[in-house]
Amino acid sequence: MNFVLTEVTDKMKKAQVKVINENGIHLRLAGELVKNSNKFKSDILIEKNSEQINGKSILSVASLGAEYGSELTIIANGQDESKALDSLVKLFESGFSEGEK
Repeated sequence: MNFVLTEVTDKMKKAQVKVINENGIHLRLAGELVKNSNKFKSDILIEKNSEQINGKSILSVASLGAEYGSELTIIANGQDESKALDSLVKLFESGFSEGEK
């Protein structure tokens, strides 16, 4: 799947990503996603099947149920939204570097 960056408004950006990890977004990957999201001041939302969760909350991300092949929308809103979105898309594109040592 190609990763699509779409500008929503002047103050919000979003991108569609696909979970390419065989085991989906399990607890360790949820922690990496939250850690990465918290590097930015922007609000981060993750949407799956029209359900939106806070991308900076480990409980929310872990309970999202993002299995292999899930299509998610990442929404960033704030002063560093472009950098946040780029960083999170790269994380998904890399498969969270799972399997690399």
